[in-house]
Amino acid sequence: MIRAIAKVGHQLGVAPACAAMGLPRSTYYRQRSPRPKKACRSTPARTLTLDERQAVLAVLHDPRFVDDAPGQVYAALLDEGRYLCSERTMYRILANNAEVRERRNQLRHPIYCKPELLATAPNQVWSWDITKLLGPVKWTYYYLYVILDIFSRYVAGWLLARVESAALAKQLIGETCRRQGISQDQLTIHSDRGPSMTSKTVALLLADLGVTKSLSRPHVSNDNPYSEAQFKTLKYHPGFPGRFGSEQDGRAHCRAFFAWYNTEHRHSGIGMMTPASVHYGRASHINSARQRTLDMAYALHPERFVKRPPSPPELPAAAWINPPVQKTALQNALGSQFVMAADLEYAPSEGDWDLITEGSSEITEGSSEKGLQ
Repeated sequence: MIRAIAKVGHQLGVAPACAAMGLPRSTYYRQRSPRPKKACRSTPARTLTLDERQAVLAVLHDPRFVDDAPGQVYAALLDEGRYLCSERTMYRILANNAEVRERRNQLRHPIYCKPELLATAPNQVWSWDITKLLGPVKWTYYYLYVILDIFSRYVAGWLLARVESAALAKQLIGETCRRQGISQDQLTIHSDRGPSMTSKTVALLLADLGVTKSLSRPHVSNDNPYSEAQFKTLKYHPGFPGRFGSEQDGRAHCRAFFAWYNTEHRHSGIGMMTPASVHYGRASHINSARQRTLDMAYALHPERFVKRPPSPPELPAAAWINPPVQKTALQNALGSQFVMAADLEYAPSEGDWDLITEGSSEITEGSSEKGLQ
């Protein structure tokens, strides 16, 4: 790696080459001009001899002191008129013998894989979540279940109930898949790690339906961005009340809101289209009509469009949850395992290559804590 950077550094520059390889410049210069090795430190005269260290270790292993901290052992020996070494030296001897560790049982969290999901059409990836709506009095809540298509932002199904239940989630997901005509191995459904999402009931249903299950990492809200953003749109809407007087009141509000959201709300993430237009394949036709309108406006007053003729917002080709970061051309050429945000405009010459090769259907009617009717 050092030789490769040295080879391309005079053309590209040392700093960009090191950045592309993921190597700090200080490491590159240090390898080019290594520092002389320091002389080994001599053993201090006050160091305990090997026999003395073994004697200390034997005392610490004594049944009297095996469960005591070095401070307790040190004090007990002093009371008996004995001095072997300092308390700190006892800790050093124990550490050298791998006998010092955290005495409490520490929970070690496993490393969770970051979910990377891609949708290029509707009904490929759904995101679902549950949020609370305030009830008429303090400490009362209603639970709103929402299933969202991440490509079209279309709310494919929703349910309002008094409780959070895996049985209700199972009914909602099953009915929504049926209404959307989901076939085997077509859909991936993503969620956080709530109790309903990780329940055995939902897992068995998804297995029966041939739906792939995906979960966010614990305490990482960015892994479920579409549902979180949709809930913000719901709760920041001007018509959203502070509290709902009853379950029927909440259901009536959600019915009106999701109808507006799917058919009237122009979403900035899908080219200012309504979710229903994208979900049911009408977006291209609408975009063409918008372009014709802009063309007529340009024909009437071209001087009002300074840089170029106007065009409608682009329709997205894909929707990602945690898109992978692509490596640059130079990183691929040099075999780097690191990632840069921006590509470097450099094409290795033939000599460089020689060197390199070395090295919404709503689901709400009659829903309650007893399920759907």
